Amino acid sequence: MSWHLECGACGKKAVKPLATVCPDCEKPLLARYNLKELNLEHLQETWAKRPPGMWRYRELMPLENDEAPVTLGEGGTPLLEVDLEGDLSNLRIMVKDEGQNPTGSFKDRGLCAAVTRAVRDGALDFVVPTAGNAGASLAAYAARAGVSAQLFMPTDTPEGVARRCQHYGATIDRVDGLIDECGRLSAEYSATTGAFNVSTLKEPYRIEGKKTMMLEIIEALKWRAPDAIVYPTGGGTGLIGSAKTLEELSTLGLRGMNTRLYAVQGNGCAPIVRAFASGTEHAEKWTDAETEAFGLRVPGALGDFLMLRALRESGGGAISVTDEEMKAGARTLGEVGVGASIEGGATLAGALELRRRGELSEGETVILFNTAHLLTY
Repeated sequence: MSWHLECGACGKKAVKPLATVCPDCEKPLLARYNLKELNLEHLQETWAKRPPGMWRYRELMPLENDEAPVTLGEGGTPLLEVDLEGDLSNLRIMVKDEGQNPTGSFKDRGLCAAVTRAVRDGALDFVVPTAGNAGASLAAYAARAGVSAQLFMPTDTPEGVARRCQHYGATIDRVDGLIDECGRLSAEYSATTGAFNVSTLKEPYRIEGKKTMMLEIIEALKWRAPDAIVYPTGGGTGLIGSAKTLEELSTLGLRGMNTRLYAVQGNGCAPIVRAFASGTEHAEKWTDAETEAFGLRVPGALGDFLMLRALRESGGGAISVTDEEMKAGARTLGEVGVGASIEGGATLAGALELRRRGELSEGETVILFNTAHLLTY
């Protein structure tokens, strides 16, 4: 399958080997496929014959015909319908349970795709800023590929999270600061050592891995799109990937790809919520970010404009919830058998508030993304 890279902001094309960001405006690059080469019906038949997992969709992935992915069996996670009482009882609520990936989170999809492409293009060393899950994922896939991984992690990250990363042989530097400071140090390390930086949206392929979540959802719903998704939003790669999937399937000829996308953030770090409410194209950096949901503690995101564009064009929105509401949401999901992280709990809390506001209607199919297993913390 042929593809090229273009800037999500200015549209400039970029070369593919070890691509980072747009050479002109330094905004995220997006993979664009020659969809005219593909037949939707043939694709659906082909995918159905392959084993579960995200690489079953390789025709829409950055992989050449003769290449094999660096894989640990990621993807193919269940879509669980849950019966909830109260305000959500008259909705069809389904949880995409990403906690069942190899290292326990949805980060496996993105880092698997990023490491695969970079290793095939010659990378031998990697670096990433992490609050935990991305670090564990990079460490695992780097180990699988036989290359090295350097992680920059905030000092207040739980020790158990760091031990998960060390288990796979990664090197960790603790940082007195948040994920943005870790990102700065990762960029410096990359510039100094030549290690490939797989920070969120600093390379184009983590989006491609994350978009397979939505591909799996639509296939599980018999090639129908859900009415809405509620997505716990930090860097927003999966949210952007979900919008990209809907766009690509629509271009291929699949009708009804009209899903409202909702971002949920913590009250203590909600730059996308604030920007959405103010109608701006970019999100101002959030000062003094604070939330127990480390995956949502992202003061500023490189792909802010892509997230805001996706939310508005889909007819969705952005909402913030408290840490206590997130934890209550995770406990409620636990009561129906879902081992949800606090970020997964945030989606249930967000859905409850959206229902109270009248943005989710009776009988609609609503997908909650549980992005990690409760044991990741």
